[in-house]
Amino acid sequence: MTTDLPGQLEAALSRRTPGVAAEWSARPAAVLVPLILEEARRRLLFTRRTENVESHRGQVSFPGGRIEAGDADAVAAALREAREEIGLRPHDVRLLGRMDSLLTVTQYLITPVVGVIPWPYPLRPDPSEVAAVFSIPLDWLADGSHLERRTRPGPAGGPEVPVYSYQPYDGHVLWGASARITLDLLDLLGIRP
Repeated sequence: MTTDLPGQLEAALSRRTPGVAAEWSARPAAVLVPLILEEARRRLLFTRRTENVESHRGQVSFPGGRIEAGDADAVAAALREAREEIGLRPHDVRLLGRMDSLLTVTQYLITPVVGVIPWPYPLRPDPSEVAAVFSIPLDWLADGSHLERRTRPGPAGGPEVPVYSYQPYDGHVLWGASARITLDLLDLLGIRP
């Protein structure tokens, strides 16, 4: 061990970018948060997963999934997944940027990537993964009367975790991580309920 421990630590810390450390490993994932303009209203595009997928069956989500070894980064993963799930061509997406990553209670570290897609668009949902594709207006999502907040016990005895759930919109219930990402986006826009 060196006699200049503070200097050694300072040098080591200056060479790295701080990240998120969890008590157990999280699976890296990315989602595309697609904005569309329909009938003069900005809307978010969502999917409802089929009952046949491995995880999050029947849940409302953004197009996305695990970051794979061949993906250059979270953006590439989100665009790849959107192509696989709903037939969205990557070059048709106007990328706006990444939001803060979100660590879920199911141990996914999700990086949301925001993009605008032209609308109408000839989507081709993969029937093995996607049961429905739909959109919800941003002004409806920003209306606090549509949002409920509950709590659930935290993992490993930690503090309680907020769980957000929207009232059904055209029969679809937005809740959990997708609702948290939506609320973070509304925060960025200054319209969070």
